[in-house]
Amino acid sequence: MTSILRLPHAYKLVASALVLALQSQANAAEAPPAEVHLDYAYYSPVSLVLKHFGWLEQALPQSKVSWVFSQGSNRSLEYLNSGGVDFASSASLSAVLARANGSPIKSVYIYSRAEWTALVVGKNSPLQSVADLKGKKIAATKGTDPYLFTLRALQQAKLSKDDVELLHLQHPDGRIALEKGDVDAWAGLDPHMAASEIQAGSRLLYRNKDFNSYGVVSVTERYAKEHPAAIKTVLGAYEKAREWSLKNPDQLAQLVATESGLPLDVARLQLSRTDLSNPRLTDQDIIASKAAAPILVSEELVRRGTDVGQVIDQLIDPSYADAVVVKP
Repeated sequence: MTSILRLPHAYKLVASALVLALQSQANAAEAPPAEVHLDYAYYSPVSLVLKHFGWLEQALPQSKVSWVFSQGSNRSLEYLNSGGVDFASSASLSAVLARANGSPIKSVYIYSRAEWTALVVGKNSPLQSVADLKGKKIAATKGTDPYLFTLRALQQAKLSKDDVELLHLQHPDGRIALEKGDVDAWAGLDPHMAASEIQAGSRLLYRNKDFNSYGVVSVTERYAKEHPAAIKTVLGAYEKAREWSLKNPDQLAQLVATESGLPLDVARLQLSRTDLSNPRLTDQDIIASKAAAPILVSEELVRRGTDVGQVIDQLIDPSYADAVVVKP
């Protein structure tokens, strides 16, 4: 009888031990990673602010924070896939392309909505329309938003990539090639595009804001599973940098100019085409990405049979940003 009376107490001990074990596991799962690797880029002004002020280092004092420079979306996503960074800044359509071709990534935040790309020609170019590019040389960085912008612009003009000669140059090299006359047009990217306009008199041949995809921060699925708290901490720091940027436009322009080594008027032109007001991933963003998806299929940039719409649904995860962005 005595052992029966003691049974509930034994259950309590077991239950308490189980709770402690679960709490221990939860604490271990939420412990900050030993290292956090991020990229920064001139096309992502908020990343420059975050790196400059060291707010992430303050938010993660137990982690070693390191930064890697990205020249374009292709480099950013290469770093993410190779483990060089945990957080990558790229154009959303470039992230779609990466996911469609087998990279298990998740886009968790929007760092900007910008008209950051256009087709650019030299100061004295006789070209007046996209149709005039038939048979011409165009510099474009494969796998980036300017490259995909170019394909969409050509398609709208009833041309394909086979009707032109695409030279796969990194963005700064594309600018140099244009200004030297080695190519007829360049798929530009800010701030290099703004610099070429101001410093070399280059002209925007074709603009289309709807063909510019928004900028996203992406992580791997594995990182999302293993470090959800770290993602929210990083995005919280991004939010601090974004809010500072909105409140201090002149200082932001100066910072972009200093970091990029470009004149202040170039930074101001870049920022005049950059919208930092809404970092949330919305249903409208999904619709916009899906509207751009057909170009990936028609130009055979994804594996045959790929359901790009499904890829986009799997790619975009708004829950992390929703958890840290203060609603207006």
